Amino acid sequence: MTALALAALLGGCAVGPDYVRPAMELPQAYKEDGPWKVAAPGQIDDNQRWWEAYGDPLLNELMIQANTANQNIRQAEAQYRQAQATAQIARASLWPTVGASAGATRAQTNTNGVQRLADTYTVGLNASWEADIWGRIRRGAEAGDATAQASAASLAAARLSIQSTLAQDYLQLRVADLQKDLYRRTVAAYTRSLQLTTHQYEAGTALRSDVAQAETQLRAAQAQLIDLDATRNQLEHAIAILLGRAPAAFTLPALPAAAASDSAMDDNAQRLQASLPQIPTGLPSDLLERRPDIANAERLAAAANANIGVARAAYFPALTLSAGGGYSSLAYAQLFNTPSRVWSLGAALAETLFDGGARSARNDAAVAAFDASVAQYKQTVLGGLQEVEDNLSTLRVLDQESAVQAQAVKAAQLAERLAMSQYQAGTATYLSVVTTQATSLTNQRTAVTLLGRQLVASVALIKATGGGWHAGQAEPSAAPQAAR
Repeated sequence: MTALALAALLGGCAVGPDYVRPAMELPQAYKEDGPWKVAAPGQIDDNQRWWEAYGDPLLNELMIQANTANQNIRQAEAQYRQAQATAQIARASLWPTVGASAGATRAQTNTNGVQRLADTYTVGLNASWEADIWGRIRRGAEAGDATAQASAASLAAARLSIQSTLAQDYLQLRVADLQKDLYRRTVAAYTRSLQLTTHQYEAGTALRSDVAQAETQLRAAQAQLIDLDATRNQLEHAIAILLGRAPAAFTLPALPAAAASDSAMDDNAQRLQASLPQIPTGLPSDLLERRPDIANAERLAAAANANIGVARAAYFPALTLSAGGGYSSLAYAQLFNTPSRVWSLGAALAETLFDGGARSARNDAAVAAFDASVAQYKQTVLGGLQEVEDNLSTLRVLDQESAVQAQAVKAAQLAERLAMSQYQAGTATYLSVVTTQATSLTNQRTAVTLLGRQLVASVALIKATGGGWHAGQAEPSAAPQAAR
């Protein structure tokens, strides 16, 4: 009873430092503000289905498939369950171990030359419990819980990585569709130009070199159209793998073709379906709660801190309490009679007196591991800040560049129409037509490429800000409190 009272008195003690999240000096605001910083949160903060902000039903459907079938997500989910089980094992050590036994033996004994053959029957219960006076077990359970929470954050990071990669691949594939449609319309226009120059050459009003230039331009556009198939096919194959399917079993239909008009570039957004969402970035300090990789690094630091307590508890003696009771008899019929009853109570105090410095080395190793985890945590935070700044800057610059590029497209298309009219009127050479057509095509393709870069950068910014995930989703369960 004295030992039990002592264990109860000291049960609140736990050697080793109590964990405090490593301090970070964070800026009050991002250096790059841009138009996305002050946007309304919308669906991105209301739930984790951040991809719905792009407004593309097919993208939403693909995300659902990836979340359930992607093998990397399944692997991370299994690792999370493994970490949970490991944490439960550590918490189980807080409770007594109770066992039951039953046996029957037949033995021949020799006492003072008298041999005797007899049967012995036993049945009993036994229990043992290590009084966690110095908090070794509690620190181990604390480390296990923190590791499980880190694994939960790793699962969220894996899921966010797959989701963002899928979104970027899908949007780039749609941009490839827009580029293919642009080249199809360009090939059709160049075909008409070749027919025009051929008729004029046959009529004696154009040179043979004009026909050659028109044909060269047409064949080059056809080659570029064919080359885009390779890009689109690779993106389609990548999407299939993200969905957990073989490339041969997956096909993504192309976007519908645009009308053959000069305003077709203005129709890209409508045909693409996906549109640039308003992305709230919040304050820099929000990253500490919203990014799963930062939450993972912080929880690993907490686990490393708890392991210091585990290492330091080895300097103190361990108190183990045990109890047993049951029945033992030479006759089975008398096994449960009162005279056959047996019991025992015991307490054992064990302390290592000399270990050649092993405990000191384990303590130094635990401290070093904690210092490394703190450095990793701070580096992860800095990396997260850089990613947000990079993508805010990219989106701001691309927004300005797209506005200027749209004006360049309109000017190039006007120059192309004027050059063709002058050529038909005989006041300009076909070289000027070829030049303006090439310039117009280059500017239109640049505009489509800029749209794709904006979409990809917006996905990267959502990923950099955590994708709607919050560290509160990895809070520890009530099990440690109940066990304590």
